[in-house]
Amino acid sequence: MNPFVKASHRARRRAPLWWALAAALGSAGLSAPALAQKLSDDKVRIGVLSDMSGLYADTAGKGSLEAARMAAEDFGGQVLGKPIEVIGGDHQNKADIGASLARAWYDREGVDAIVDVNNSAVAVAVGNLARERNKMLLLTGAASVAMTNENCGPTSIHYVYDTYAMVNGAAQGMLAKGARSWFVIGTDYAFGKAMAANVTEFVTASGGKVVGSVFHPLNASDFSSFVLQAQASKADAIALANATSDTVNAIKATREFGLSKSQAVVPLLMFINDVHSLGLKEAQDMTFATGFYWDRTPETRAWSRRYFERMKKMPSMIQAGTYSAVTSYLKAIQAAGGDEGLSVARKMQALPINDFFAQGGKVRVDGRMVHDMYLVQVKKPAESQMPWDYYKVLATIPGEQAFQPLSKSKCSLVKNP
Repeated sequence: MNPFVKASHRARRRAPLWWALAAALGSAGLSAPALAQKLSDDKVRIGVLSDMSGLYADTAGKGSLEAARMAAEDFGGQVLGKPIEVIGGDHQNKADIGASLARAWYDREGVDAIVDVNNSAVAVAVGNLARERNKMLLLTGAASVAMTNENCGPTSIHYVYDTYAMVNGAAQGMLAKGARSWFVIGTDYAFGKAMAANVTEFVTASGGKVVGSVFHPLNASDFSSFVLQAQASKADAIALANATSDTVNAIKATREFGLSKSQAVVPLLMFINDVHSLGLKEAQDMTFATGFYWDRTPETRAWSRRYFERMKKMPSMIQAGTYSAVTSYLKAIQAAGGDEGLSVARKMQALPINDFFAQGGKVRVDGRMVHDMYLVQVKKPAESQMPWDYYKVLATIPGEQAFQPLSKSKCSLVKNP
């Protein structure tokens, strides 16, 4: 017998368990680190918690769910050899309903990560659960900067935008044009209050003044009284601290009362869906910040056209960001070798984000995903060459300038000097 073969037989007799393990690894095409890979329930389950039927549904909702499914499909439908499952749920813009659904998902239905949560009050409630359960929360739809301040969590990632970045971009643009006095019309819950506070911060720091504010119910039916108060203030700029249909209806009301002739109307959070709803004639020349525009680069166009084939409309920044966030999450699971919340969150902080949504994106210790924002202006009807050709990109705002610096953070995870 060959001496090498004889030696191998002797080794097997001396260490049968080691040999069996090595043979098993070899026959399965695995390596030792693969043994450490662990997924709860032998799958990764992602829950898209969004407004599926209310005023925020068009900018997130089923579009976010489809974007998450696209990300799972493009990842190959599995991670670490196990299937990826994406489910959806409707929080109905109510914190108690959102928290109840999130609790059931985390505790009983094996959901490893919740995505979107396009309502700040719901996001706070779900954030508390994610912290307690050591589960991932990818906030692609929530706006309040509180989610990376006092409501930050070790397993929460605030991915797409926040009130600080949106107000920063819009306010700086208008302040540069000489708007010194401001009046705020905002929605009466956490998101609107946070945005109004950010307006006061930026305007005051620039030597301007907020001369008044008024808050309306979510999904208000009549804006006339709020707009008349803004008109009476004679402020240079009327800031709209609301979103989607509330923003659209507020803009229509300002047009009806003629405010735009003497006062600048500044939407602080405007989606491409809102411009589509208003039409270019009503929305033209409005300037605001956004985290994504479908027609900005070859990569944004390629992905957005794929999305359009499924949804028959171009994606909002929430929907595009949801795809990117889910992809980044799956990459982090792969790198971590499992889906345990804190381990995955740390991998998301360690891995750079380079895709059609963000180039050089980075998740900070407070959970903020820092990426470039864009100052855009709505085109005039004559400037638009095709459907959904709505924006002129005026400037790129580097992420470090767009988002709240860590030196101002109130997050308990940040060690400020």
